[in-house]
Amino acid sequence: MTAPVFVVDRLDAVGPEFVLDGPEGRHAVSVKRLRPGEDVVLTDGHGRWAEGVVRAAEGKDRLVLDLGAVRDEPEASPRITVVQALPKGDRGEVSVETMTEVGVDAIVPWQAARCITQWRGERGLKALGKWRATAREAGKQSRRVRFPEVADAASTKEVAALLAGADFAAVLHESGADRLATVELPAHGEIVLVVGPEGGVSPEELAVFAEAGARPHVLGPTVLRTSTAGTAAAALLLGRTGRWS
Repeated sequence: MTAPVFVVDRLDAVGPEFVLDGPEGRHAVSVKRLRPGEDVVLTDGHGRWAEGVVRAAEGKDRLVLDLGAVRDEPEASPRITVVQALPKGDRGEVSVETMTEVGVDAIVPWQAARCITQWRGERGLKALGKWRATAREAGKQSRRVRFPEVADAASTKEVAALLAGADFAAVLHESGADRLATVELPAHGEIVLVVGPEGGVSPEELAVFAEAGARPHVLGPTVLRTSTAGTAAAALLLGRTGRWS
């Protein structure tokens, strides 16, 4: 089993001894119950990381480590971004969690026309914070050292601009004549997928996205829930682009 991952604010060339304290230190000592000689990985969540070995556990929230060299993990290519329409209830966090686990690079919350959930004011900021916290925890759990970026909520116009700049863009929609499993994909650059809400992508939104270069595509013969479609599509692309090979 790979070493557990803990997040630090900064990870520079800090010398051989490193003290992990605060909430992460408490989790390592009191929850994980790490002991001398066990391996850990520290990361800033942005690709900088280092392996360490526990030297001592002190109190309830202080782990003393012998830290190895700080490394930089390059960004994956092609980069995969999923535009996720806001689902009902906690399905948004479920979607973020599973997309993080499979390896999505960026997630863009989308306030689609048919979304039942509305992110406004303090409620919207709180919901966005939950998505970002979920990505952070899922990144740790899945042993990633570069966590997915969770952007601010985007309008349809902003999503269209993102699609227009992509090397490949697609809307997951049952009206599509093309299958994501067979369409030609770029070897490098940016891939952007759009996942609609429970009520579906409106004809007006489909037209805007088509003008930006994103046609409807289907995954298979069944219709997936909005909270699972992005994960399934991302897994397919990770296999097809060689990122899982």
